[in-house]
Amino acid sequence: MDINGASAIVTGGASGIGEAAARQLAAKGAVVVIADLNAEKGEAIAKEIGGAFVAVDVTNTEQIQNAVNTAVELAPLRALVNSAGIGWAQRTIGRDGNPDSAHNLDAFKKVIAINLIGTFDAVRLAATAMSLNEPDADGGRGAIVNMASVAAFDGQIGQASYSASKGGVVGMTLPVARDLSSSGIRLNTIAPGLIDTPIYGEGPESEAFKANLGQNVLFPKRLGIGDELASMVVELITNSYMNAEVVRVDGGIRMPPK
Repeated sequence: MDINGASAIVTGGASGIGEAAARQLAAKGAVVVIADLNAEKGEAIAKEIGGAFVAVDVTNTEQIQNAVNTAVELAPLRALVNSAGIGWAQRTIGRDGNPDSAHNLDAFKKVIAINLIGTFDAVRLAATAMSLNEPDADGGRGAIVNMASVAAFDGQIGQASYSASKGGVVGMTLPVARDLSSSGIRLNTIAPGLIDTPIYGEGPESEAFKANLGQNVLFPKRLGIGDELASMVVELITNSYMNAEVVRVDGGIRMPPK
């Protein structure tokens, strides 16, 4: 699928994997809408790559629709990358037997709302706009890439909410791809492993921590980088025969319990 001259939306596009994906899509000729909460970084990146920034909280349907409308005004919307997400770590029960020490239920709901429901909301709204596109030679009108995690398969201690949210993204890949097939829209999911993003911080202590984490990777024994994930994003969008698939990009890691 040719995205040159088309528009693309990247949620969470102001940093990390989302930023890398936005830059690579722009390099392929797409006009990229950065949909993020961080206006300062989002606007700077959008200006640099010739795109646009829209302030988006993915739990807000109206804001997602604003991003879709902006993209459609710029060019036919043919790509969506759902990279917005949060993490949370807390054991299901506390050590003292006190119900108040159990997993915070509001936190669980928030992770699900952002990582799973927000992803689906963006899919349904963007796909609706894509369905109005003129089809290409294959009958294709657009492509969507969702971001899950290896935690969907190898969730660690304390990752109940995060793993549940990402497992949901994996689980809806096939049925949503089937739903969208009649409109010529493909949908795939990436399950990243340990990726070097700003969540790990900066400085010598951070570098030592990341180096230690990298020893758990099968090969190469390091954290992945954003561009390695972004290249898979571009492949899944532009390869017209990739559909309904979940691809682990993780250096072969299988996460231990903790």
